[in-house]
Amino acid sequence: MSAFTAQLPHFLRDLLASDLALVALFFVFVLEGAMLLYVAPSELLVPGALALVGDRLLLPILGVAVLGATVGQVGLFLVAKRGGREYLLSRSWFRVSEDSLDRFDGWFDRWGPVVVPLSNAMLFTRGMLTVPAGLSGMSAKRFLALSALGTVAFESALAALYVFGGQVLA
Repeated sequence: MSAFTAQLPHFLRDLLASDLALVALFFVFVLEGAMLLYVAPSELLVPGALALVGDRLLLPILGVAVLGATVGQVGLFLVAKRGGREYLLSRSWFRVSEDSLDRFDGWFDRWGPVVVPLSNAMLFTRGMLTVPAGLSGMSAKRFLALSALGTVAFESALAALYVFGGQVLA
């Protein structure tokens, strides 16, 4: 446990030390990948998880992050593919404006599928190409692979910054 978790209530420390912590983290990442987690920036999830449980679970946390975020993105991709643009824009849980969606549609139209892993690997654009990819007719298998590739790069970079940044600052 980290120094931060020593300050938490006993029941919360027990939860963080249990296998349920990774299960809960998986569901948090599913929500993040589906663009439904508005209370926590995705840039803080892996570093936050590592701060809470320590870097002894680095690889399991990375695995859960990549798997969960990819599952969430594939879910949103399939909703876009089946429901369409107007369906998403009419839903209160979909908090991307039409102007923003137009901009990301333009990126997808200009650059094609290569923007899926690139946008997933960049700050503040994670997942934004999921809907244009779903609307494009791309296969779910191809999207899954491209989404996972970008998510691996993003989450690994965040974990490396946390682990190596912490060593530099210590």
